[in-house]
Amino acid sequence: MDSLVVIIYLAAMVGFGIWGRYKAKNQDDFLVAGRRLGGWLYTGTMSAVVLGGASTIGGVGLGYTSGLSGMWLVFSIGLGIILLSLLFAPKIQKLEIYTVSQMLELRYGKGSRFVSGAIMTAYGLMISTTSTVAYATIFHALFDLNKFWSVLIGGGIVILYSMLGGMWSITLTDFVQFFIQTIGIFLIMLPIVLSKSGGIGELFASLPAEQTSPVGIGWQAILGYILIYTLGLLIGQDIWQRVFTARSPGVAKWGGLSAGVYCLLYAVAGALIGMAATKIVPGIEVQDDVFVTVVDAAMSPVVGGLVLAAALAAMMSTASGSLMAASTVCRQDIVEPLLARKDIVPPSADAAASVQGGPTPEGAGTSGAASEGADAEAPKSTLVRSLIRETGDEVRDSRIYLIGLGVVTLILANIMPSVVEALTVAYNLLVAGLFIPILGGLIFRRGTIVGVMAGMLLGALTTIVIMITMGIYSNEAIYLGLIASLLGYVIGSLVSKPTPPEVMAEWKERLSR
Repeated sequence: MDSLVVIIYLAAMVGFGIWGRYKAKNQDDFLVAGRRLGGWLYTGTMSAVVLGGASTIGGVGLGYTSGLSGMWLVFSIGLGIILLSLLFAPKIQKLEIYTVSQMLELRYGKGSRFVSGAIMTAYGLMISTTSTVAYATIFHALFDLNKFWSVLIGGGIVILYSMLGGMWSITLTDFVQFFIQTIGIFLIMLPIVLSKSGGIGELFASLPAEQTSPVGIGWQAILGYILIYTLGLLIGQDIWQRVFTARSPGVAKWGGLSAGVYCLLYAVAGALIGMAATKIVPGIEVQDDVFVTVVDAAMSPVVGGLVLAAALAAMMSTASGSLMAASTVCRQDIVEPLLARKDIVPPSADAAASVQGGPTPEGAGTSGAASEGADAEAPKSTLVRSLIRETGDEVRDSRIYLIGLGVVTLILANIMPSVVEALTVAYNLLVAGLFIPILGGLIFRRGTIVGVMAGMLLGALTTIVIMITMGIYSNEAIYLGLIASLLGYVIGSLVSKPTPPEVMAEWKERLSR
């Protein structure tokens, strides 16, 4: 019976994907849902995209091993969403771009797009992989499938509905998934497992003090979570792409704040479920198995099916959003700019691009009247041949990139051993490589493209070396990576020429809209 509930849920997700296909009429619709989401849809989709496999399967597993302080992984994610929404979301919503890399190009001028795009693509793939690994464990438990088939079937469904309608399909499915995971986690699973463990009072009384303390894992571990996940949420492409879907700065600010508070509550719920599981199903050796095991032990088939559907909702929403982010960046910031460089650029087109100092027509403001005028005047040269297309070609090409990177995600999911391990790798690279250049672009006027390149390369390479030599979970990877990035960014900016005034003028004009 629980398998039937999940099958019905999966069929519904494909149905919403088909519905979204008819709403995705152009590239703005496919990539950023037409930039017109209101508060309710925005809150739901922002919550759904950040609460994936690591937040659900991993969060419960951390509650099982670390007690109440296991909440800090997801709690740090919530803090990141709150800070982003209050400090930066209203500003970046005005930029009318598609990717984080385009923000760097708009602020600093040309030169950083490829490297930042490569880092962001890798991040998106790893986040999608974590959720794919996580929901594969549920497919394995429900249908007795091995890992390969669990990944293939679950991932195939995510790729299908994401490909059909792009961000509109993802938004519609995310809102349904947000509703399902709220009911499944808060209203069904949490009360049942707490009751089965004797109630929250008895549970806390029976556990050692370090298991019931909110800081039991130690301040160093908590600081590590904040540096990795809070800072990572401030700059992730999957998160920014959701900010771009808001219809106004106010929606981006207050809808995002609501999503962040929801994440804080989700963090505590996951930790409590994990703590209760220590009494219901003691002795589990593999942390990622806790969620499914406690569902089987504590719930009837129908109720268990609803809870597993809620877990799948959390994982699939993150997988689809991250896959969309990776495919958008790969196409917009890596492949098509490289193809464009192979063509001969007429002087007039090159000069116009230099004056704008920002992304190509495909990358920024394509929904506004100004960009429509620019498109009309742009020379139909080989430079813009791959950048200005018919609407149908744009959407078609975006689908092709999404399918291609979806296949890469399935391959990675079959070789990645742990959802938390994959998430740590993704956020370490993201934060160490991009946090300083992006934050500097928003607050440090003297920052330059030389500083950006130095900060990105030094931060990413330092983190990779430390993870290889000292281990993926070593806090030194993020500490030293951030320090290296900061030094590279500041020194590189101060010893190089300031950003050209025409680039800064375009940047200020965007922010003043």
